[in-house]
Amino acid sequence: MIKPDIVARRIGSEGQPIAIVDGFHPDPDALRAAALAATFEPGRHHYPGIRAPLPAEYFAQVRPALVPVLREVLGAASVELLDASFSMVTTPPAELGAEQRLPHIDAVQPGLIALVHYLSEGDGTAFFRHRATGFETIDAARSAGYLATLNAELRADPPEAAYPFGDTKLFERIAHVEARYNRAVIYRSALLHSGAISPDAVLDGDPATGRLTVTAFLSAT
Repeated sequence: MIKPDIVARRIGSEGQPIAIVDGFHPDPDALRAAALAATFEPGRHHYPGIRAPLPAEYFAQVRPALVPVLREVLGAASVELLDASFSMVTTPPAELGAEQRLPHIDAVQPGLIALVHYLSEGDGTAFFRHRATGFETIDAARSAGYLATLNAELRADPPEAAYPFGDTKLFERIAHVEARYNRAVIYRSALLHSGAISPDAVLDGDPATGRLTVTAFLSAT
């Protein structure tokens, strides 16, 4: 097994830490084979695509790479898996809901961590700053003011039917992590982010050829 390669970065004016781990899973080909045999269903919670269950042993297999990252980059002593699945973005831009056309956060609560594990090559994940407020993270204290400002902006000028990729009228891209096979990016759930889905991306629902990832949410203390 190749030892994982861990790179820590601080992004944007807020200097939030993210971790990029190459060689994240000890046997990515077996994991990908499991995805090819899995049954995918429409995603929930505004996810613009399809999801499938992971092998039961997934978290145990990646834990040796994950725990040092959480400790050394995000300052977490312990971690609990909340949710994880194979995920594929498949919704055409013209069919996106308004909230899917914007960078988003996964949670405002402290201690919640997001993980994206790439099982295909591609554009990866992008992180953003909201221009009007300057916010790059949205916690409980910022949430109400941010949403009020954003909703006023959207009423005046609804977003175009496209995935967030680069700079827009309302958001500035502050960082981009490219997808590489068996790479993971790990970050706090309160960071404004989006899958970096380019305008010419092929949104294929076949896990053999589409944008195949594992997405996971963790509770860290």
